[in-house]
Amino acid sequence: MSMTLVIGNKNYSSWSLRPWLFLKYHGIAFEEIRIPLYQADSKSRILGFSPSGKVPGLIDGGLKVWDSLAIMEYLAERFPETQAWPEDQAERAFARSISAEMHAGFTALRTHCGMNCRRLPATKKMPEEVYRDIERIGQIWQQCRQQRWDRGPWLFGQFTIADAMFAPVALRFHTYQLSTNAEALGYVNTVLEYPAIREWVEAGKRELEVIPAFED
Repeated sequence: MSMTLVIGNKNYSSWSLRPWLFLKYHGIAFEEIRIPLYQADSKSRILGFSPSGKVPGLIDGGLKVWDSLAIMEYLAERFPETQAWPEDQAERAFARSISAEMHAGFTALRTHCGMNCRRLPATKKMPEEVYRDIERIGQIWQQCRQQRWDRGPWLFGQFTIADAMFAPVALRFHTYQLSTNAEALGYVNTVLEYPAIREWVEAGKRELEVIPAFED
């Protein structure tokens, strides 16, 4: 029996993209249930799968897991062959730290640069706190790429949970044409060129729902 991943709109739901990308990257079979957000019945429908009333939610048999990072931690244990975190202890600690920083932080960027696959790439005027988030993210990506560029194109060479956490952020950097350093821009291109990301973006563009709160 395959697992089921409950997601929101592909055009807007960055948190849904994270475990979806992890599953796709590793070729793990799953069924997908898409529940459009901000509809009158959205929360009641989601509650049938996730006790938080939020997406994403993973159902594996009789088990329910919710929250993007918790889902991927569960998948890492369920499928140890994914090597979801770096093997080296110090690198693993760093990967977990930047993933948690992404999970809990960068509120200004998320508020003013929402994920929107349909938006034509263009800059916009933003408050100063957004640029502080951009600078910090650029530093993280630069540090990872400078230290591990010879191992592969992802933050730690091979794809890890950290990449799943930052992939929607890379999409934002492209959508809003955010300036960053050369190494970080290289990482943005790695994410944009990955086939599963292209699949998600194209599906998002085909969606008909429009959520005004996430539009400019």
